[in-house]
Amino acid sequence: MTRQDHVRLLGERSALQRMIRQTPADDVLDLGSLTARLEEVEYCIAQAGDLSRDTAAARLTFNGGPVIGSHGMFADFGAKAVGAFSEAVMAVAASLTGGLAAKGPIPNREQHQLLITNTALGSFGFELEAHRPAGVAADEQTTLEQALARTRDLLQGTVEADDELLADTAADLDRRALDKVHAFIGTLEESEAICAFQYRNQVFRFTDVGQVRRSLQRISRDNLREDEQTLRGQFQGFLPRRRTFEFRVAASGQVIVGKVAAAVGDVGQINRHLHEDAEVRVMVTRIGTGQPRYLLLEMPGWPGRT
Repeated sequence: MTRQDHVRLLGERSALQRMIRQTPADDVLDLGSLTARLEEVEYCIAQAGDLSRDTAAARLTFNGGPVIGSHGMFADFGAKAVGAFSEAVMAVAASLTGGLAAKGPIPNREQHQLLITNTALGSFGFELEAHRPAGVAADEQTTLEQALARTRDLLQGTVEADDELLADTAADLDRRALDKVHAFIGTLEESEAICAFQYRNQVFRFTDVGQVRRSLQRISRDNLREDEQTLRGQFQGFLPRRRTFEFRVAASGQVIVGKVAAAVGDVGQINRHLHEDAEVRVMVTRIGTGQPRYLLLEMPGWPGRT
């Protein structure tokens, strides 16, 4: 049962209880019918258990060329668009958990599946929910939930005039994950469609097809460029919880700030080797002419460390 279903049942229970109180005692048939339905609703609520925590529910809806008035949406577009969106979210999730190869199967694909739980009422689209594997605590945020939020922020970044949000959101994602988001936007563009994506309490929305085309260009390889570099210098500091570092580049004296990739372990070593000479391999992400973002791809090989 989705969170929305649970809320609807709670509302129906309140209405039934009010109607029972207002029904005369001698109206046996109406009282019996209302009481029977209340028992059914109470049973469904009890079966649902504790849904006090919001589930990872999302709402993906479409408009534009493939949507025919208020009558319907072309099925081939709906299937293709939802499939492309699911592939994008799975790729983002895999990228967040330790690196995504340029080719081959997406790692842990079975753990990053979205569920279609309902059609979107009042629009043409679907309600989606992150599949929660058995054994995952109800109050623990899954990687798929993080990926849904990151995908929403990435889409928002593609339509902002400022490059900063897009650069920050894309900096620690693998190029393949960005290409999957690009492919989803391309599916919209080729069908002259727009979409709205709501996750939790935040909504992203394309306003028109022109904005879709601009979004597609902004997340393209021509505009969003990644370049692997080797830098020599010294670490100046590292924040383990945020996984951010400062590094003074020997050639220029510039102090750069970056993040450490999710796949990199043993990060505590950095603070034990501050101000020591090191050679680091980083991914440099640039959006247009904006400021570069740095991602540490592996730990340096300091003396005494294997």
